[in-house]
Amino acid sequence: MGIHKTLFMEGGKFLLVSFQEKRFLVTGGAGFVGNEVVRQLLAKESTVTVFDNFSSGKKNYLPNHKKLKVIRGNITNENDVKKAVKNQEAVINLAALPFIPDSYDHPADFFSVNTMGSVNMILESIRSKTVDIFVQISTSEVYGTAQKIPMDENHPTFPHSTYAVSKLAADRAAFTLHREHNFPTVIIRPFNSYGPRFTQPYIIPEIIRQISANRNLRLGNVKSSRDFTFVGDTARAILAATKEKKAIGEVINVGSGYDVTILKLANTILKLSHMKSKIVYDRNRKRPFDVNKLVCDNSKAKRILKWKPVVSLEVGLKQTLDWAKNNDISLNSAFG
Repeated sequence: MGIHKTLFMEGGKFLLVSFQEKRFLVTGGAGFVGNEVVRQLLAKESTVTVFDNFSSGKKNYLPNHKKLKVIRGNITNENDVKKAVKNQEAVINLAALPFIPDSYDHPADFFSVNTMGSVNMILESIRSKTVDIFVQISTSEVYGTAQKIPMDENHPTFPHSTYAVSKLAADRAAFTLHREHNFPTVIIRPFNSYGPRFTQPYIIPEIIRQISANRNLRLGNVKSSRDFTFVGDTARAILAATKEKKAIGEVINVGSGYDVTILKLANTILKLSHMKSKIVYDRNRKRPFDVNKLVCDNSKAKRILKWKPVVSLEVGLKQTLDWAKNNDISLNSAFG
């Protein structure tokens, strides 16, 4: 393995990154955050294997590259996992059932994939004897709504959905297995990522979907607020976690450090898209146990990962809208 340095632009700024080449396995690599992680790894000339069942990830989001290999399989299937992990040196575990409303109707599936699937990945990585870093991707949803602001890694965990509970269980399993087996593991808790090549009808894609149909914008709890982080920034933090020894055994939040209400977010998207739409309250879109506020304390990521977000919300939203327009993302095409 050698040290590769690359210069790339993000948010109008050039970033010089040195990177030790490894053989990377990215589970869920065809998903929203996953395909951005893969793109950044390939830009650094790393050898990458994507392990995905394509239940929501899109193969056409993956670039054609001589150093990219794709394995179709499930993290719930031990034989598939063993095949994927073989000879890998770094594992980034992004595979999950990600859409919170789905967890209301299919809770067992969420525990099977998000919790036990993650345990399968960790255990096989331990057995492999080749994996020297494992990054478990958790979520800010494990905290529930903010009890103090900003929310650091010691903030109480009080998950408000089956999705969040299943991710917290995987998060804690990863930490415990790290301690029990002295296995190098980092746990990343991203706050709400957004950007091009989305795969699920999260709030920003949903707003784009609705305004592209030229109709009223129907939203639920517009007073709730979230910390929106551009996907390129999220991916950079994840990659930084694979090469920083001080990150091993740590839980690290990744977010912009600022929150915005859904109402302000919707109005910003309308302004940037030059669209006019009336915002209408829809009680059917309100979650049964909603998180009212999420805002990240990213000081630990800055200190340990030497990371900071560089893409502002307005710039990131503009890039997302441009991508949606250029790829003819309308009504249901983004999620079909």
